[in-house]
Amino acid sequence: MDRQTVGSANRGRLRIGVRAEGRSEIVTVAGELDHHTAELLQTPLDDALERGQARLVIDCSQLEFCDSTGLNVLLGARLKAEAAGGGVHLVSMLPAVARVFEITGADAVFTVHDSIEDALT
Repeated sequence: MDRQTVGSANRGRLRIGVRAEGRSEIVTVAGELDHHTAELLQTPLDDALERGQARLVIDCSQLEFCDSTGLNVLLGARLKAEAAGGGVHLVSMLPAVARVFEITGADAVFTVHDSIEDALT
């Protein structure tokens, strides 16, 4: 399922792809995750959790930017996923995005993987 950009001041800045892989939900995030686009990620994460997919694998290989609002969406999803017995696994973060996680200390609360395959095992 691909989602179009809605609610963004600049259409096309964030693209989300979602697919199930066993008991995991793989969410591909491409573009800029910020206060204009964070809701686009919030919705599929909440939907996955409501369907019982508590293991969320976030493919960040195409995520070019993440601000504090985007980070808060991921932190909130992590809390909900852990409460449901799962977790949030981040994959292939680009250096600029990884730096935001490092500066804020959020890298200490997420499991980060080099590939989707690693995150699924």
